[in-house]
Amino acid sequence: MGQKYIGFAGTYTRQTSEGIYRFILDTEKAELTNVEVAAKVGSPTYLAISEENRFLYSVAQQEKSGGVAAFSVNSETGELSFLNVEVQEGAPPCHLDVYQDELVTGNYHEGTVELYKINKAGVNSVSYSNKHEGTGPHVRQEKPHVHYTAFTPDKKFVVVADLGTDEVVTYKVENDTLERVNTLVVRAGSGPRHLAFHPNGKVAYLLTELSSEVVVLNYNAEDGSFTEKQYIRAIPSDFTETNDASAIHISSDGRFVYTGNRGHNSIAVFSVDADSGELTFVEHTPSGGEFPRDFVLDPSESFLIASNQHTGNLVLFKRDKETGKLTKLESEVSVPEVVCVKFLK
Repeated sequence: MGQKYIGFAGTYTRQTSEGIYRFILDTEKAELTNVEVAAKVGSPTYLAISEENRFLYSVAQQEKSGGVAAFSVNSETGELSFLNVEVQEGAPPCHLDVYQDELVTGNYHEGTVELYKINKAGVNSVSYSNKHEGTGPHVRQEKPHVHYTAFTPDKKFVVVADLGTDEVVTYKVENDTLERVNTLVVRAGSGPRHLAFHPNGKVAYLLTELSSEVVVLNYNAEDGSFTEKQYIRAIPSDFTETNDASAIHISSDGRFVYTGNRGHNSIAVFSVDADSGELTFVEHTPSGGEFPRDFVLDPSESFLIASNQHTGNLVLFKRDKETGKLTKLESEVSVPEVVCVKFLK
């Protein structure tokens, strides 16, 4: 029997988008339907849903200020009820993650990591902010560019990927502050963007935007440190045009890693070695549009939805759980300036 899953899409609102969009994935019919505006917010580019689907948080922009908006979620209907928005002068963040009463954001333009306290009434003001320092050899590495901030699987640490400084930084959350406890420096000019942990909590996969590689990392849960294990390309060796690698996600069984390629306009599929955690390339699948900014596996993991920013479409793929391979289905919907996609689970 098929299920119907409620999804949300974050967007830029520079042109025609109105904010956060809601849609339905009908797994029995294998189609995306019912796209509608769920909440009007300025450029809610990235979204995070709390445990138990009670709250949704989004990046928010108001004129020359940026921050976070909070909503309560009706898990039956997907209706969002606005709670509050907390902004400060400057560019909005580009990534966020939530755990219990804490929320972390990363700000690409400001090069900062922020910690917020949250409660059922919404988001409080920033309790701690830390500005990174440094540069890299690439033209886009003129200063720090924090691109990813998320809690580790054991929730003991916050991991930050800094595209501008080629660093993966680990912070410990303590007394409403962030204490820097470890730093991994990866290949110069690679531009760390996003990271995904293996379900075993011992291996992580770092996607580099500028060099379009996946870096396989061993993770030490005791001290939050990482060590490099493998570098593998996310685009074909003969692709010479500009590619900005985008998102990375892993199946819940830990057998397959997926990455997005903006420029090559594809989703790359890798199989995971059960013993070492190292990757073997499987295939590239065209993303069904231009500039796949992100993608998501549905809660059943039988499907993958790619979000193509420049063509403003969500494209549905069937996923083979045994091979990891993707097959494009004849179902896509329009979501203007789409960036990130999340499901209620």
